[in-house]
Amino acid sequence: MPVISCRPSLFQCDRELYQILLNCQERSIRQGKSLLVSLSQEIESIDPLAVLATATRLQPNSLYFYWENPQKQEAIAAIGSAKSLEIGGKKRFNLARAFVQNCLDRVLKIGEPNLFYAGPRFFANFTFFETEPDSSSPFPAATLFLPQFQIARKENRSVLVVNFEIGDRVNIDTLFEQLKCHRNTLQASIPFNPTPAKEPTIAKAQLSRTEPFVQAVASALDEIGSNRYSKIVLAHALEVSSPVPFRPVAAIANLRQTHPDCYIFSVGNGKGANFIGASPERLISVRDRQLVVDALAGSAPRGTTPTEDTTYAQKLLASEKEKREHQAVSDFIEQRLGELGLSVSRSPLQLLQLSNIQHLWTSIQAQLPDRLHPLEIVAKLHPTPAVAGVPTAIALSQIRSYEPFERSLYAAPLGWIDERGNSEFIVAIRSALIEGDRARLYAGAGIVAGSDPQKELAEVQLKLQAMLKALS
Repeated sequence: MPVISCRPSLFQCDRELYQILLNCQERSIRQGKSLLVSLSQEIESIDPLAVLATATRLQPNSLYFYWENPQKQEAIAAIGSAKSLEIGGKKRFNLARAFVQNCLDRVLKIGEPNLFYAGPRFFANFTFFETEPDSSSPFPAATLFLPQFQIARKENRSVLVVNFEIGDRVNIDTLFEQLKCHRNTLQASIPFNPTPAKEPTIAKAQLSRTEPFVQAVASALDEIGSNRYSKIVLAHALEVSSPVPFRPVAAIANLRQTHPDCYIFSVGNGKGANFIGASPERLISVRDRQLVVDALAGSAPRGTTPTEDTTYAQKLLASEKEKREHQAVSDFIEQRLGELGLSVSRSPLQLLQLSNIQHLWTSIQAQLPDRLHPLEIVAKLHPTPAVAGVPTAIALSQIRSYEPFERSLYAAPLGWIDERGNSEFIVAIRSALIEGDRARLYAGAGIVAGSDPQKELAEVQLKLQAMLKALS
């Protein structure tokens, strides 16, 4: 992958930027193929969420991806598509991997390659099922894209990455004006101040529509009792409407304030659909070939006092039902990673305590060989028993029969991959699909022997609170 080290003055010097474009086109002509140019430079610190707010206002029909880890003080906004892929079917992960490699084979990097988040980075979201029964689903089974421009901030430093395709037929003047538009978007971005969150009364009124979920849990328990399967994860969807269109960026801002212990995310399909959430569940993280996978299953509420909180935690750690559910997830992950030829290590069972709920959590780690691509691991692990069930195939078929709605991106892999093979994917739980003045909120619960339908309902209602408050 060729690299041209320089400090392109994207803001201060139009002449230098124009000359860079000319040089890239000449290089493309000499090589006889189009190139994907990735231009990186450090800029004055700016909030990626502020850039997203401006970009979605100025470019409402663009793909976008927003990702934030408040604990690590990291955030990325990726907007527009320099190159994209939308596919479905059983080969979606393999085709996605081939797409990434094909793009990287044509990449020319310019700028400061050693900056954090510099260089090409691909953003991806996959639906829970390979294909949805309803072709009107707002998101394809797989979407990957190399953004036109990306703003990343780590602590108080920010990096701009601009990606574009160039070849002998590209009009340099048109491309130059497009890059200037990206600059104008950045310059027009101001700090984003969310309005205080309050619970929408219209959503609260709809919480009583829970009979289908309770009935599904009861039916699933009958099937578990007959040994058809040992676990199934059932989701509850809450339909919410508003007198005015929901504001996805404002909801993200609310989530970053109220859930600093979760991954905050949002993706837009460029056609008016947005999928947002605050997920505590990391599927994979790859840094310098070191893999980390989270096993997260088994839940309890947080207490209103320290004593009550400790009591809930102790009951969770002692619960045979919750530990059995968690063990199924941990064993599944170890088995699947072993099938990839990996030798894994597992941390002791721990508590992951979030603002309104706590989970049983185990960290599973392995060293990756160079031959193994992050998307191979995602394909092997999705869906885990934490969001599907045991055995997986039977649970998946039953989920479709019990849930009267599409999961779409709910409980599915969402994340990024960079040129070095670093990657991070989360499981998109505690989430909502937003389309104009309507939203569908999702939350799920693992059903095993000993589950109680009313208690499972209480659990999903607790999980729904995050999105209810954020959407106000």
